[in-house]
Amino acid sequence: MYETGRVPREGVLGIWDRLVNLSEQIPMWLILLTTRIGIAMIFLKSGMTKTTTGLNLADGTFTLFEYEYALPIIPSDIAAYLATYAEHIFPILLIVGLFGRLSALSLLGMTLVIQIFVYPNLWDIHLFWAGALLLLVAKGPGAVSLDAIIVKFMDRK
Repeated sequence: MYETGRVPREGVLGIWDRLVNLSEQIPMWLILLTTRIGIAMIFLKSGMTKTTTGLNLADGTFTLFEYEYALPIIPSDIAAYLATYAEHIFPILLIVGLFGRLSALSLLGMTLVIQIFVYPNLWDIHLFWAGALLLLVAKGPGAVSLDAIIVKFMDRK
């Protein structure tokens, strides 16, 4: 953060100082809200590709988990259900900001499993996901969330 009592600089450095000061005014609630929605949509859209009507798993989902994902930890049919439901539940919770840290931590766990066992060559994408999820684990879902509303309500009692 720039010092407030500092003599303003001129030219390019002055423009840079003003841009830095302006960017520091971006509210944290907005950063956390856009991060929540952005990362949640990645997982939710992935989950939606694995279902048919409602939350019924598509036949191709079982094939995907048996042959392409092939986790050594748990049977493929159980992994298909767990991952698909997790890709629906945790992103929705993250979007509304309910159990925000837990939801982000759960999706971070999924990201690690995907990175280690499924697509290790996509580390750059997974690192981006991990960064967003770590921000949410560290800071929580922010002021515009059900978690914040619940905390305010509980503090009144």
